[in-house]
Amino acid sequence: MDPIIIVTLLGGVIFLLLVLGAPIKPLRLVGQGMIRLIIGALFLFFLNAFGSFFDYHIPINLATASVSGFLGIPGLLVLIAVDIFVL
Repeated sequence: MDPIIIVTLLGGVIFLLLVLGAPIKPLRLVGQGMIRLIIGALFLFFLNAFGSFFDYHIPINLATASVSGFLGIPGLLVLIAVDIFVL
């Protein structure tokens, strides 16, 4: 897409949100969920970076990032246990 079209669309969306108002609570929940997904992906990235010394790898996708992001370190440990014992 042309950058002018993208900027115009974003400006229009921002203008509509300013005029109509944005529902704050759902946007906050979506934002917190996205942050948790990013944190989960970072957990997996560091696990894969340190696991490369031991030839260990867990793929980074939506499911694994969700588990490690929403459950934290215990979720990461569960992913490792499932990978070792089940798969």
